[in-house]
Amino acid sequence: MSHFSTLRTKISDAEILTNSLRDLGVPVKTNADVRGYNGQQVRADIVAVLEGDYDLGWSRNADGSFDLIADLWGVAKKHNQTELINSINQKYAVNKTLAAVKRPGLQNANVKLVVH
Repeated sequence: MSHFSTLRTKISDAEILTNSLRDLGVPVKTNADVRGYNGQQVRADIVAVLEGDYDLGWSRNADGSFDLIADLWGVAKKHNQTELINSINQKYAVNKTLAAVKRPGLQNANVKLVVH
C-alpha cells in the first residue's frame, strides 16, 4: 500500500517553483524519485530533497498545473508540514509576482508588494 498523498496545487511554473525552493535553501532535483515510507519511491518532475528520509515532489498535469506528491506522515516526523508547504507556496507567489512585474510593459507600473 502506498503512503503517498497527491494534492492539487495552483503552481504552474516549474522554473519559479525550482527557484523558490532554492531561495528557501532546499536542494532540488528534476525528474527524480520522491522518498517515502519504508524506501518506497514515486517519480516526480521536481523534487524538494528534505532533511531526513522523506521528500516533497511535484508532477505536472495535462493542464500545466502541478500536483504535490508526498508521504505527508513521514514528512511530518521531521518537519512542520503545514509551515513547510505554506512557506514554499508563499515564496512561489512572491517570485511569480516579481517575474510578472519584470515582463515587458510592466516595468514602469507602480507596483507595491505587501507580504503578510
